[in-house]
Amino acid sequence: MSAPAPPDLDAALPPSGETVRLSPLIRRRVCPNASPFTASGTCTYVVGTGAVAVIDPGPEASDHVEALLASLPGERVTAIVVTHTHRDHSPGARLLQARTGAPIVGCGPHRAARELTEGEFPHLDASADRAHAPDRLMREGDTLAGDGWTLVALETPGHTMNHLAFALPEEAALFSGDHVMAWSTSIVAPPDGSMRAYLASLDKLRERDETVYWPGHGGPVRDPRRFVRGLAAHRRQRESSIRGRIEAGDRDVRAIVAAIYQGLNPALHGAAALSVFAHLEDLVERGVIVSDGPPRLEGRYAPA
Repeated sequence: MSAPAPPDLDAALPPSGETVRLSPLIRRRVCPNASPFTASGTCTYVVGTGAVAVIDPGPEASDHVEALLASLPGERVTAIVVTHTHRDHSPGARLLQARTGAPIVGCGPHRAARELTEGEFPHLDASADRAHAPDRLMREGDTLAGDGWTLVALETPGHTMNHLAFALPEEAALFSGDHVMAWSTSIVAPPDGSMRAYLASLDKLRERDETVYWPGHGGPVRDPRRFVRGLAAHRRQRESSIRGRIEAGDRDVRAIVAAIYQGLNPALHGAAALSVFAHLEDLVERGVIVSDGPPRLEGRYAPA
């Protein structure tokens, strides 16, 4: 999942129903699961020709999987690669495996960013794919290779704690999952995500030299170093706004959201609240603010 869409969704995306070649080694098919959180839908990528890897087959949507396979006549899926375990990315891997027998590789099982108290997050299973169990867990630097292509795993926790990105060195490209997207900032929502881990992963990507990112939703990220710097600056500005509201006397997430997200569609207040809470968790951990006990979505906060 990503943060709510801006008004101008990426018009350059192909309509769902087409598998489009993006480069000599990459094709993309967009799952027809458009929403305010998925842009035009989940991007499924095909890497290579003949014997191919499929990245993020998407939700549990058999029509998408069948259409993807129909667009690859005479080709063989040799690996099913998953970036993270949100339900718009990973359940389709099991459908594709049932049709092809290919191993599921990439991220590990879903896990929370920290130990949880009972009943702390009633929405816990709303987006998490807890059935995901890869045949091969990939970690930092692990590779998957085919004819003329190599995928290199990069651990990029933050959006989820098991999030991986995959570099394609032959094209100086990165499949960035939901960590970096051009159409919207990624939502960092506890308990799946961690703001501290997300920011550290952004810093990690800023040191790399890929020239294009292919994200889990929306169109490509061009000039990624500059773009990632902008994402980090946006998060610093949001943190500053939250600190300002606490210093002004706001003491809970609801009050901060009302002050910072004026005019936001009420249907998106829940996502905004989780994003604010992720910042509050990080600020408490760093000793910048204090909370009335362990940080909680319904807790109260004050300057340190």
